Amino acid sequence: MVVDSIGARSGIAVKKKAFDAIIGKGRLGESEVVLAKPQLYMNRSGYSVGPLFDFYTCDAEDLVVVHDDIDLSFGQLKVARGAGHGGHNGVRSIIEELGFNDFYRVRIGVGRPPEYLDASDHVLQKFSDEEREELENLVERAAIAVEDVLSLSLREVQQKHHG
Repeated sequence: MVVDSIGARSGIAVKKKAFDAIIGKGRLGESEVVLAKPQLYMNRSGYSVGPLFDFYTCDAEDLVVVHDDIDLSFGQLKVARGAGHGGHNGVRSIIEELGFNDFYRVRIGVGRPPEYLDASDHVLQKFSDEEREELENLVERAAIAVEDVLSLSLREVQQKHHG
């Protein structure tokens, strides 16, 4: 949803199928970007991101991964660079395929699952009515955070979006 929002905001059509992803190329501010939505199971995201990264000959600081995070309350955003996968299997797959972890992450809080529900089931379930009311704003905030990563320092992005 965040990639679609960025595409809509910037006029980048995210429709082409390549590298087990749906991608779109264009400009975002001063930067030339490739927006990608891997189409594999989440825990195999690296099999899409790795070849894309290699094909476009990127550097670690050029990659921004947007992902859900159960360690953050619903609606909370955090922007970071580096660190481990934090138990997120999609991020783990990306790190394994790239061989490094020094990329940007826009983490979107989805909250912890109740004790009776597995984490993977939690992140795949439909949003509650209350969450759906906040979702459009959350997606827009995350899209802006990605855009800011391209033009501001990490510290400035964190000061603007953490809270």
